[in-house]
Amino acid sequence: MTLILGIDPGSRITGFGVVRQTARGCEYVASGCIRTGGGELPERLQIVFRGVSEIIREHGPVTMGIERVFMARNADSALKLGQARGAAIVAAAEAGLEIAEYTASQVKQAVAGTGGANKEQVMMMVMHLLKLTQKPQIDASDALAIALCHAHTRSSLIPHGLATARRRGGRLRL
Repeated sequence: MTLILGIDPGSRITGFGVVRQTARGCEYVASGCIRTGGGELPERLQIVFRGVSEIIREHGPVTMGIERVFMARNADSALKLGQARGAAIVAAAEAGLEIAEYTASQVKQAVAGTGGANKEQVMMMVMHLLKLTQKPQIDASDALAIALCHAHTRSSLIPHGLATARRRGGRLRL
């Protein structure tokens, strides 16, 4: 049994999802959003860092999947998103978590079967795979999808002995 944290980073809203990976699949543990409010960027990044740190302390995951930065509408948005990712990654690294990064299309492919799935399709598959009866918030749903993608990727790497190499070598880029 492995607890996996998924993070959908954002400078205003960072989604998180925690799943338990067992031999029979994944089970829902928790999800939600870290809302940073409208303060200055350094304060918002501190809220992301502290929020992710608290989730790690509360749930005890051993590994984290996080979405890679994509080309945003403008450079300023991409930079802020990258900084929020950095705050979440540092929180996980400080706690000793194994960290893997995934593109949005990799997450969609792993969860919905197609890299072109829309957010609603991904949410419906997250609900189906985790047997949820209520829709999670959209950012939390995305984070749960990232956690599920990470679980599926880990499952395919473990038989090849790559999961151990990942722990020794730091972050794994998939």
